[in-house]
Amino acid sequence: MASRLNASYISILQRFCDVVAIYLGLYVVFKINSLPINNHTLLAFLSIVSIFQLIGGLTDFYRSWRGISFLSELISCFKNITLSVCVFYLISFFFVSIKLLEVFEVLFLLIVFMSIFRGLARVLYSLFFKIIDNSKGVMVIGDSPKASKLFLDLGISKWTGYNPVGLFSFKIDFNRLNFHGGIQDAITKIQSGDIRKVYIVIDQDNVKQVESLLEILADSTCSAVIIPDLFSYDFLYSRVEDVNGTPIIPLFDSRIDGINNFLKRVEDIVIGSMILLLISPLLLVISIAIKLTSSGPVFFKQIRYGLNGKSILVYKFRTMKVMENGSQVKQAVKNDPRVTSVGRLLRRTSLDELPQFFNVILGNMSIVGPRPHAVAHNEEYRKLIPGYMLRHKVKPGITGLAQIRGWRGETDTLDKMEKRIECDLEYIRTWSIWLDIKIIFLTVFRGFIHKAAY
Repeated sequence: MASRLNASYISILQRFCDVVAIYLGLYVVFKINSLPINNHTLLAFLSIVSIFQLIGGLTDFYRSWRGISFLSELISCFKNITLSVCVFYLISFFFVSIKLLEVFEVLFLLIVFMSIFRGLARVLYSLFFKIIDNSKGVMVIGDSPKASKLFLDLGISKWTGYNPVGLFSFKIDFNRLNFHGGIQDAITKIQSGDIRKVYIVIDQDNVKQVESLLEILADSTCSAVIIPDLFSYDFLYSRVEDVNGTPIIPLFDSRIDGINNFLKRVEDIVIGSMILLLISPLLLVISIAIKLTSSGPVFFKQIRYGLNGKSILVYKFRTMKVMENGSQVKQAVKNDPRVTSVGRLLRRTSLDELPQFFNVILGNMSIVGPRPHAVAHNEEYRKLIPGYMLRHKVKPGITGLAQIRGWRGETDTLDKMEKRIECDLEYIRTWSIWLDIKIIFLTVFRGFIHKAAY
């Protein structure tokens, strides 16, 4: 409960600093440019503060920053400020006339002031624990990589009153390069009274030892925190929830839910409609080229798995002489005789995927997401790769993280497909509007032409 209260106080302090930074930045810009400060101006000031707080809530900006570096915090600040200023500029015409140059001045000053105030917030909170309240001596006990990472993250969190004194192992023959002692050393420190909180990382090998350790902790004044290391699962988006006082931990969840799902749909409709409008002449040219050079339909429709594993009909330009869509689908290989002359160019440049923007508008695909595989390939790889079907927790996409990292084209080895799935799950786990924009931008430079696309 104390940690939760501390996190709340930190969030309140950060929100206050952000409001002050925004008002100060806007005030300086208006004074420099001799803009009048009146009721309309104050309404504009209030608007950008409200927009920033709203966007901060949507992007989980006011989460706990414990264990996260100051640089990462500043990058997140920059993203939220930029988005807020863009929204503010669009609606500023209703309040006050502001030029584009002045918008860049606002953006620059807000970034500067918010960086300063965010840094001051960390310094003030750190001084509080040094002067008024002693830092909490904490230790981590566990042998998995998660325990090592937690210890490093707590080291970054010293400004919130945490003083990590060591990483301890449940084993007797522990590696001293990574640990500060074994379980007996940890117990000695706990009984000395210098430790205020113990983080215990549980795995399948130390359950019995944890039970004994908890009995010892019950006879001390230390707080105990349990971290289950369910290493056999590939988490998507896990967090602690509360159901009337009962803590629960969802394991296989997605960030693209609720309001985020709505925002991603808006993103798909707006960007997808713009792209369709721009590429409509190209779609027409490709359709004519396919019709003139080979017999058969222009479009190839294939059943693939969509959101939650439900079947969807995916549109592509036809690139082959055959229309494989059954239980056996052979992947295209280099110099594949089934591929037409026009089809080879379309596949190399990924132009055969363009009709999938119709899928985006229809709502069964997204611009960014895991690439949809043929049903036959899904049934094959779900038996070979643990967590394979978790990629269907979100809508499939035209492009994705795997594509911009080069994991596209023929997957002639299991390792290649595993790398692709690893990227897909990372995308679901770390999704944000900014990540989508980044992937769309990089697709233009990396995602279209690839040597492995046959």
